[in-house]
Amino acid sequence: MLNKKQLNHNLMLKAHFFYVLTLSLSLTGFSLSQGKETKTPRPPFSWERVPVYQMFGDGQRLLKGEEVEQIGATSRFLCIEKNHGVKPLGASERGAAHEFKRFKKRSPNTTCLFYFNSAYAYPFTSGTKKFSFGKVTDEYLPFLLKERDQQSLRNRGRVYLFDVLNPDFREWWASQAGEYVKETGADGLFVDQMHGFKFYRLRPEQLKVDGAQAEMMRMAKKSIGPDKILLLNNGAHIPALFEIGDAFMFEHYGLKLLTKEAILKDWLLMEKISDAGKTSVWRIGVEVGHEEEDKTLRVKKYPELALKHMEYYLATFLIGAQEYSYFQYGWGWRLDTGPLLHHPEFERPLGAPLGPRVRLSPDGWIFTRQFEHASVRVDLSKKTGGINWK
Repeated sequence: MLNKKQLNHNLMLKAHFFYVLTLSLSLTGFSLSQGKETKTPRPPFSWERVPVYQMFGDGQRLLKGEEVEQIGATSRFLCIEKNHGVKPLGASERGAAHEFKRFKKRSPNTTCLFYFNSAYAYPFTSGTKKFSFGKVTDEYLPFLLKERDQQSLRNRGRVYLFDVLNPDFREWWASQAGEYVKETGADGLFVDQMHGFKFYRLRPEQLKVDGAQAEMMRMAKKSIGPDKILLLNNGAHIPALFEIGDAFMFEHYGLKLLTKEAILKDWLLMEKISDAGKTSVWRIGVEVGHEEEDKTLRVKKYPELALKHMEYYLATFLIGAQEYSYFQYGWGWRLDTGPLLHHPEFERPLGAPLGPRVRLSPDGWIFTRQFEHASVRVDLSKKTGGINWK
């Protein structure tokens, strides 16, 4: 019979053996719990040219043939936006399905994502039409946030707000997400607005909101299937969401997200995402800080801004880009806010990076990086950058 000291020693040996075995299997992509290979789904990736992600929609019409060709020539990774094709086809999932077929016919390896909002009840899909302004039935009222008086429904621009703390809503939303991915033939799901409105004073249960949001994303991942991509907008910095998501967007919706310190944090997080075998999208909206209320002036001003600042923002992306990092550029989410603007930089040979970024001085903000066919330099303090194409 073993004495207590021998028994503890044997238990320690077994624990160490199990640890080493588990670590070895995990490094080869296997999991003891599942007994099979586990792999995070990702889109096709190449350093041959700038890896570009496109996201766009038009609620009034479908794409013209030349538009499919133009967008497809820049990217093999795209998402159809929230209301695309609603007027001609009646629902956004029909518009997405229609366009996915066209892009995949052009390039079969194109990765297409379906858009679904987790916070705003946009009435564009067949399932969310029940949330049209002023037409919600009693059955679905509990799915929506109410004003403080608990009588009227809170809304923003005649769009109601989902209540993620309702477990019935979470189950319904995740089920809908799975159905739309299946119906459209999508390769995954883009989930917008991860906040759950916890910033409203009527949402004091911040920790509960975070937990409920994470649970709903976990349910959505199960609903869409393990081979489908779950791309979460602005969720990579939240540990629970980082674990669940396959891909993450850096949206940069305000100037505070474009400071030199914030961009450096982006680069570090992009490294973490890549090291975890996941995908990132570094998205720039050039209108941030230059907002124009006059719609007539926007048509001229924003394309000019996009062309003027392209070299700086693209150089900034390339300094921090990792394998499976993608660049998105424009001034909105519609078809007419950037995807059709021609950028010669997207057509140039880039090649793989020859090494990591170099910081010229420990406390400075000038960075350089070399690629096979490009030499890149940015000064985050002065917001200037350049690319020397070889």
